Amino acid sequence: MESTNDDDGLRCLVTGATGYIGGRLVPELLDAGHRVRCLARSPEKLRDYPWAGRAEVVRGDVTDAESVGAAMRDIDVAYYLVHALTSGPGFEETDRTAARIFGEQARAAGVRRIVYLGGLTPADVPERELSPHLRSRAEVGRILLDSGVPTTALRAAVIIGSGSASFEMLRYLTERLPVMVTPSWVSTRIQPIAVRDVLRYLVGSAHMPAEVNRTFDICGPDVLTYRDMMQQYARMAGLPQRLILPVPVLSPGLSSHWIGLITPVPASIARPLAESLRFEVVCHEHDIADHVPDGPGQPFSFGTALSLALQRVREARVTTRWSSASTPGIPSDPLPTDPDWAGGSLYTDVRELDVDASPDALWRVIEGIGGENGWYSLPWAWAVRGRLDRLVGGVGLRRGRRDAQRLRVGDSLDFWRVEEIEPGHLLRLRAEMRLPGLAWLEMYAEKGEHGRSHYRQRAVFHPAGLLGHAYWWSVSPFHAFVFGGMARNIARAAGREAAGGAA
Repeated sequence: MESTNDDDGLRCLVTGATGYIGGRLVPELLDAGHRVRCLARSPEKLRDYPWAGRAEVVRGDVTDAESVGAAMRDIDVAYYLVHALTSGPGFEETDRTAARIFGEQARAAGVRRIVYLGGLTPADVPERELSPHLRSRAEVGRILLDSGVPTTALRAAVIIGSGSASFEMLRYLTERLPVMVTPSWVSTRIQPIAVRDVLRYLVGSAHMPAEVNRTFDICGPDVLTYRDMMQQYARMAGLPQRLILPVPVLSPGLSSHWIGLITPVPASIARPLAESLRFEVVCHEHDIADHVPDGPGQPFSFGTALSLALQRVREARVTTRWSSASTPGIPSDPLPTDPDWAGGSLYTDVRELDVDASPDALWRVIEGIGGENGWYSLPWAWAVRGRLDRLVGGVGLRRGRRDAQRLRVGDSLDFWRVEEIEPGHLLRLRAEMRLPGLAWLEMYAEKGEHGRSHYRQRAVFHPAGLLGHAYWWSVSPFHAFVFGGMARNIARAAGREAAGGAA
């Protein structure tokens, strides 16, 4: 990224661009006339984003000083939008180390400003009593503020927007439970904020004067309880009023498992969300407006934020989701592409069929798989597998799709993630369910003879130890029903798609 003058906008570095906020911030910065560089562990995950051709993407990790330092070169404003959302061992030390590296490298590179999005902490509550995640986010903010680089540390409570974890949790709890026994935190007062306002404050913070080095509370205008939020959602979604019975016995741990069973948000992510709701989180100042002025109707009310999110969901225009970011602890190794791969045993299940449809019709079925369309074989078996995965702490089958028709690299797809997509030809999925090994599923649409197409499907499993081998052989008798039925039903669906298109 070459040096530029102020008329060309600022040069911005964005970390966390594969996440919910970062993936939405990048196009906002670009549209504001800034130049953007994204630091990502897996740059290929950003390849299919609509704005990918307008931003520079470099490989690196916030815990690696060398890659962070290289990414900071020629940067004016550095956005720190990464967090260890799940409760893996040592996440606080990881957050601490990453923040120190980021601040040190920003100072060494002469960065003008750091902008950080953290969590709103309750007043008059000792930090030692906060949840580990809120405590860690507060510490990250202090580290960046003490880095020697002028820092804007924004603190938000619940963020409401299509695809946010908080919105999905609110949505599914309300829609699926007309009567619910809930944790006592449903009576806690909260001041939510629309994701559009969060993005506006993030973009505007880039222009703060050099003497500003402080935290800012950012919230919408409404202070509500979580019960109020659920009832308001029910009204806006056209649902009857919900009967909500709070009880004091549901701990954050039990709450997170309860949320994990009812909503697509797994317990590992639900826990920090539930823990953050134990204490009242409301804004104590609105000084951000002195630097990023609010326009008419801004910040948005909770009702407006909810309406905008619901509209996006109904129109299938959800640009990023909470599941856009990788979940720690899930498989991330790339598929060994060499058939004679020397890394160990590989089990495969291959199915091939000629299809009475064009490759385009076959591809539309392949790209539309999962979510509401299902997996084209034994729906009950997939549902049971998803529930079992939830019980052992996995992501389960309920993450669905970001878009009903289109996929891009990095998208979560039920308990898979899109690892590779060649439009019109190949879809490769990597399993993110709990398994004693690594697994992939590939689907190909290939040109056949006489206007027909050829469907090829390959399941690949790399076992981890003896348990992995035992797992493969224990489930292989069912592959004829699951994978065989899947191939046949995809071929039939493509035939119907072709017949419908020709009608």
